[in-house]
Amino acid sequence: MIQIPDFDPNGVWLGRVELAGIGPAVVTIRDGTLLNITSRESATTRDVLEKSDTTEFVRTCVGDPLAAVTDIPPSIKWLAPCDFQAIKACGVTFAGSMIERVIEEQAAGDPEKAHSVRIQITNRLGKNLNEIKPGSAEACELKRVLIAQGLWSQYLEVGIGRDAEIFSKAQVLSAVGNGDDVGLHPSSIWNNPEPEVVLAVSSGGYVKGATLGNDVNLRDIEGRSALLLSKAKDNNASCAIGPMIRLFDDDFKLDDVRNAELELRVVGNDGFEMIGYSSMNQISRDPKDLVQQTVGRHHQYPDGFMLFLGTLFAPTQDRDVEGRGFTHKLGDVVTISCSELGVLKNTVQLSTECLEWTMGATALMRNLVARNLV
Repeated sequence: MIQIPDFDPNGVWLGRVELAGIGPAVVTIRDGTLLNITSRESATTRDVLEKSDTTEFVRTCVGDPLAAVTDIPPSIKWLAPCDFQAIKACGVTFAGSMIERVIEEQAAGDPEKAHSVRIQITNRLGKNLNEIKPGSAEACELKRVLIAQGLWSQYLEVGIGRDAEIFSKAQVLSAVGNGDDVGLHPSSIWNNPEPEVVLAVSSGGYVKGATLGNDVNLRDIEGRSALLLSKAKDNNASCAIGPMIRLFDDDFKLDDVRNAELELRVVGNDGFEMIGYSSMNQISRDPKDLVQQTVGRHHQYPDGFMLFLGTLFAPTQDRDVEGRGFTHKLGDVVTISCSELGVLKNTVQLSTECLEWTMGATALMRNLVARNLV
């Protein structure tokens, strides 16, 4: 069982675990102890996040001790900390990763062409895109210039244009948690992890807290056509969220998310190791703006949603062949860490070999009814 190392003891934490022979339980951490706070008031994390006093409720509600966080038995399995929330994701929110999306498109998903395309595009752009505010007059002028140069791309459109790219990353209840395998579609030969901050947002559009996520990405499939985004993003076990949601309070606010530093470490069975970083202060669009573009009169989420904010990380480090860059191998251990949000650790397998997703909304509701929780 993978533990949660180095979580902030001052944080107010909300999560989910699977209790053997019982089912999903809503949990928190107090004084180094994992507590089961499941009740008719808090049967799901959706119920807790919809409360007006979410943080105070989790801080003070009655809970049954399950185990010390440093000694969790195998009978307790970490789940993704969301349940009935929709799982949405923002793409192309960092200039560095935006260029990589353009490269994927120009290379038509072929990793062998990516190196030469990368050199060509960075030489021709010749502008620090980090300084461009999306939707601004300067961004519109840059768009005009790039079109004239034959360099305009759908990824540049959502990167510096008015509207953000916001898509459905995974189905409700399909995300895996800390310690689980994450899945790659077996047809993919060019793929990578994407370390991201994930916001927990209520149905009213209020951001209640944040956690970590791995938006597993199939670069070859999306590179062939952006219309294949669903196949590139939504496969069995291709979305990891966790370890727990850290709720906002006096010690942790949205500004801490805006300045969060994420570290990514990939360690392969072949001895390969890659370390990368994603600095949230480099994001092109403010997290609050991304939330407002997701929910409002134009689109409602009655059970709230989890929102991946995108990543600065775009791997170019060669793994086997010079110029081929990075791609996963089965057995890679992916660790995403952040001092404020803890550690999310998963092992890479094929989606066809990961545990099948079976606990859908119907199964969860039947389980809660049988336990007299609804």
